[in-house]
Order: sequence, then C-alpha cells, then structure tokens
Amino acid sequence: MKTQDMNRDWIATASTLNKALPYLQRYADATVVIKLGGHAMGSDDAMDEFARDVVLMRQVGVNPVIVHGGGPMINAMLDRLEIKSDFVNGKRVTDAATMDVVEMVLSGLVNKRIVQAINGQGGRAVGLSGKDGRLITCSQTDPDLGFVGTPETINPRLLRDLTDKEYIPVIAPLGTGQSGETFNINGDTAAGAVAAALKADRLLLLTDVAGVKNAAGEVVTELSAAQIRQMTAEGTIAGGMIPKTETALDALEGGVRAAVILDGRAPNACLLELFTEHGAGSIIRAD
Repeated sequence: MKTQDMNRDWIATASTLNKALPYLQRYADATVVIKLGGHAMGSDDAMDEFARDVVLMRQVGVNPVIVHGGGPMINAMLDRLEIKSDFVNGKRVTDAATMDVVEMVLSGLVNKRIVQAINGQGGRAVGLSGKDGRLITCSQTDPDLGFVGTPETINPRLLRDLTDKEYIPVIAPLGTGQSGETFNINGDTAAGAVAAALKADRLLLLTDVAGVKNAAGEVVTELSAAQIRQMTAEGTIAGGMIPKTETALDALEGGVRAAVILDGRAPNACLLELFTEHGAGSIIRAD
C-alpha cells in the first residue's frame, strides 16, 4: 500500500488548473499567432519549454500559428561564410548573396529546429516559408535595402487548412515578389500580417523586455491604440519598441482582436498570458 501526504505545491497546481477553466473555454477554437524570437530561441531548454506550451495550447483547442525570426543565426552564418554586409541608415542591405544565406538559415536551420521541438513534445508541426503556396506576396520595401520585402497579400486558406486538421504551422518570414524573387521580411511585420489575414484572436509578440513601459519605467499591462500613439508622440515609446507597437497597431487595424507584447524570458509566457488573470505583458486593444 502506498501512502502520501498532500503537498502544498500539488494543491496550488490543482487550484491553478481550476482557475484556468474560464480562459480555456474563452480560447477554445481561437487562432493565436505567436512571433517567436529572442530568449525563447536562445537555448534548447527554452525552445523545449516553448514547444510544450504550444502543444498544450493545441491540446486544449487553441489554434497556434508560429512566425519566427532568426537574426542572430543569420549573422553567425554570414560571419562563418565571410560574407560582408553593407548598411544603409543602420539597416543591413540584403543583396543576392546575403539573401541566399537568409533563406538557408530561416527556412532550413531555424524553421526545422522549431518544428522538431514541437513534434518532439507530441505536437504536429509543419514548417513553411512565405514562399510556400504563395503564402506571402511582397513588394520591395526600399531599393537601397535590396531584397527586403513588405507583405502585400497573405493567403490564409493554406493556414486554415492546416489548423483545421490540427497541424501547427511554423512560418519562416520570407515572401515572393511579383516577378518571383525572394524577399526577407521582418519577423514582427510578417507575424502581424499573418494575424490580420487570419483575423486572429490574439497576436503574441515575444520579446526580451517586460512589455510597454510608461514614462516612470513601469510596465503598462493594458493600453488602447490611442494611448500607444500618444506615448510614441511623446517619446515614451522609443527605439526598438516602436516597430513592435506599430506592428500591433497594424494588426488591430487589420482585424486582430488584441495584440500583446510580452516577455519571452518569463517561463511559460504564452500560457501565463492566455490562461491566467494577470497575463504576462502589455495587451493593446483597438480604440
């Protein structure tokens, strides 16, 4: 006969699951687009934790769609191959040689690593790039920057077909131009465009900061689009946070219900955001 005393940690776990019920019901069959980057891609342990979160989301009825970055991996490969890059106003020029490396790293190394991690946790992930099925069609962002693209059209049917069959799409941020050329797309921008095309319930932008901060340096947990614009005009939102909030605003205008800028360094950040009362970052809603 086996006996054991009730442990406070066990009781706390059961209480957490109990309190999650309204959120599990709320997000049943919801589409959640997640931009994966930063800390969550930095180690095997972090990747495995993220993969478990995604598989759990799919298990309870959420339809996760992953869009990933890979800038540090691209930089490392360019250095290894001794391919030197030119910069215009601090932005890398993506010439033909660089584009070959970008596609190799994003569609190959990074994409398949994420797919493997999710499948290793019992999920059914499928790796794609924006070139597959003309998922993302682009225009050239700036001729001075070379093969850098801005999404023009998204084909949501391909993604819906996959999520309807309980697959988890994992998308490398590449797109096709009107003449068949390949473009590199900013990962946040690609995620926002995909979320808008899917009319996603949530866009989660994983970052390496706690969220959007006010003038006092405090994280603001809930914001309207108007407040984001005001804080940007005042200079409170600055630097690298500007493109993330702009992506969030564009997604909201495209029909996404809410966008969240959350701290990917926090354990189980996506689960905290979706299935707990307090969340894990700054949620931005339309006016």
